[in-house]
Amino acid sequence: MDKKIIDLGKKSGKMLLFGGVYSNLQALSSLTQMAQEYHIPPENCICTGDIIGYCGQPQETLDKFKDWGAHSILGNVEIQLRDDEEDCGCDFTEGSRCDGFSEIWYAFAKANLHSNTRDFFKSLPDHIRFDYAGKKIGVVHGSYDQVSQFVFKSTDWQEKQASLAALQAEVIIAGHCGLPFVDQQEDQLWLNAGVIGMPANDGNSETWAMLIDDANGFEYKHIQLSYDYLTAIEEMKKNHLPQEYAQTLETGIWDNMEILPEEERLLQGKKFYL
Repeated sequence: MDKKIIDLGKKSGKMLLFGGVYSNLQALSSLTQMAQEYHIPPENCICTGDIIGYCGQPQETLDKFKDWGAHSILGNVEIQLRDDEEDCGCDFTEGSRCDGFSEIWYAFAKANLHSNTRDFFKSLPDHIRFDYAGKKIGVVHGSYDQVSQFVFKSTDWQEKQASLAALQAEVIIAGHCGLPFVDQQEDQLWLNAGVIGMPANDGNSETWAMLIDDANGFEYKHIQLSYDYLTAIEEMKKNHLPQEYAQTLETGIWDNMEILPEEERLLQGKKFYL
């Protein structure tokens, strides 16, 4: 299938990049408040996908996102829901704990989204491009070719280079893997903005997003997001969603590290220095 790519043209002013809302209404509410505090309009906010996911309020979260008016690309979850598939398409190993948990939360999300939701997901692009501070920026979920590819800081640069080349970009903003990071080779950058709906396995209940600023050239900064995780946990309990993931909202530690390469496994429970 041909890729749907939206070009936003030249953007300016502060921008807010984030991903993995994961049906976490409380995290999204805090993020929209943060955008207001930074005076960032919705058209300068971009989600790297997976608005829907692990947590307990899929429709409420989607409604808030749509009312807000930020941009988003398709995550693998949106693609699977759009196409009425029976699994989340996260590329978990078959039979793994993540695979088993995903059967529960994906079925819940699918059953609790309005029937017209698929029309919204059909409107979302696979990728976004824009010009910013003299650089060409591309937005992907996993990678250009594979929406569910787990790309980490330790991932070989050649794999990242393929997405940069495909989008004719100097900077990629990515999501999916759940960990914020920066990787640079000469004048090219791969920036994972992090996800707001689930902690980054760093032992902290706060989650991650990213600000970029063109006031003095191209500047970027990861920022932590505090939100009412106790209410998010209660919503997960109320709806009988995996309590291992609910616990992660509080502890900041993942239930398992099945998807992580060894280099990223060693970071568990450690503070990020970005």
